[in-house]
Amino acid sequence: MSFTRHFNRGRDLARSAGDHAADVFTPLTLIGRGLRRHADWAKARWAATPKERRGPTLLVGAAVTLGIFLLPHGPLLALVALVASAAWVGRSPKSAPEAEPDLAEVKLTALYAALTPYLGGLDEPFALYRLDGEWRAAFSGGEFDADGRITALEISYPAYFTDTEPAARARIEQVVQGKAGRSREYRFDWDEEINRLRVSALAPLPADIVAQRFVTSPGEIVLGFTDGAGSHRTIPVEQGGVTEQQPPVVWRVGPRSAEPHLLALGAAGFGTSTLLRSIALQALPHGDLVVVDGASTGEHACLVNRPGVYTVETSLHGALAALEWVAKETERRLMALNAARHHGVAAPADVTRPLWILLDHLTELSELAHAEGRTDPQELLELPLRHGRAARVTVVFVDDLEARDRISTTVHTCTRARVVLGPVTSESGSAGLGVPLDIAPAAHTPPGRGYARIGTAAPVRVQVPATADPLDEDSPQALRDAVIALLPHRDTRTEAPAPAEPERAEVNLTKDAAPTHP
Repeated sequence: MSFTRHFNRGRDLARSAGDHAADVFTPLTLIGRGLRRHADWAKARWAATPKERRGPTLLVGAAVTLGIFLLPHGPLLALVALVASAAWVGRSPKSAPEAEPDLAEVKLTALYAALTPYLGGLDEPFALYRLDGEWRAAFSGGEFDADGRITALEISYPAYFTDTEPAARARIEQVVQGKAGRSREYRFDWDEEINRLRVSALAPLPADIVAQRFVTSPGEIVLGFTDGAGSHRTIPVEQGGVTEQQPPVVWRVGPRSAEPHLLALGAAGFGTSTLLRSIALQALPHGDLVVVDGASTGEHACLVNRPGVYTVETSLHGALAALEWVAKETERRLMALNAARHHGVAAPADVTRPLWILLDHLTELSELAHAEGRTDPQELLELPLRHGRAARVTVVFVDDLEARDRISTTVHTCTRARVVLGPVTSESGSAGLGVPLDIAPAAHTPPGRGYARIGTAAPVRVQVPATADPLDEDSPQALRDAVIALLPHRDTRTEAPAPAEPERAEVNLTKDAAPTHP
């Protein structure tokens, strides 16, 4: 019992001593913590002070310190004030670091604030968009990827917003894309009946599809490949060494096509000549070609002397001769077809075989013709453009996007299939495609990327197959070999069936004589 009593007494004494020590060291802990925080604050302020202001700051500090020491009891009062301030600042432990804010919450809040000047009724106390409003009242159906970027969002807007004006829509689309990230493309679906805007981020299109023989029927041309929303059809393609199913953008030509001619515009270096080569490789097995390279860059020299290629012209004189022959050939075909229908017999094979007129930067030759006082080459396209569908003549007109104002009205009117490649704006996209573009382009556009519109359908995204110039030594060898494998030879041509087709003579396109047809 005596041992137990002494043990309990010792334990109580030790506990009281510990409490007394804690009471003694608690003020010192507060003061020490506060002094450390004061020192950290002083270091941060000194680091944030510009170098040119540090000298005056030291001078002011020295003057204040000297003034304190000159005052009666100044040092003592300063020490008391420092200790009291340190005790007050160090009264609580340093708080734990705050949790990082939700990135989706931050982005939606910023988007709501950015849309308020355009959609808000600043004078209305219960407006959908106001300065003290909440984004949850206007946004719904938000989806985000692993990086916190917006992938889908539904935005409500007030009924008085002018959603029928393209300029008003473009402003909202620009704001949404700026806040959601300009590295991706976005599709904007405006539902004017219920005042809703559905925004969806689009995945990038495959850029590793090279030139190859596509699974299509005669009269079908694959302009490129798009996403699932742009095409309800898929074809097998070789992609990265394996066969994949990809949705193509198919352009149908022929006497029953409503879009017999194509106009492709684009920025320099973004694949307009690549598109023309891709079309030529697909058309050659079943048709004949006349090529005019107005830029004289030699992009289509690989087609020279190939079976089925009548001529590849780069000069104004040669282009005028070739297009004059095309106009006469179109007229001859029309007369032969009408005669065959009148007599109830099959048309000759040489008038039913497709004839393709591929024109690359023809506006440059038009300017040269105007300067020399000669016929504009575009004037010679009127007959093939207006009657080419019946005569099995297809015109593909490729030019620079900035030269669209120099393209003739006939070309604009008769080309109902449109392609725009490269970086576009809402104005240039609308001018090139004929309708406002409901897809916001990404900030960086790879070569061959753009948009296509066939007839009256909505514009779709398109990625042109990589069809390199086989004579360009800077192009990868694999791309050049793929194009060389598709270039026709005498034993690979598909001749049109005819009971007795006359022997086809070579077309004479010399500078001294206009081209003639046998």
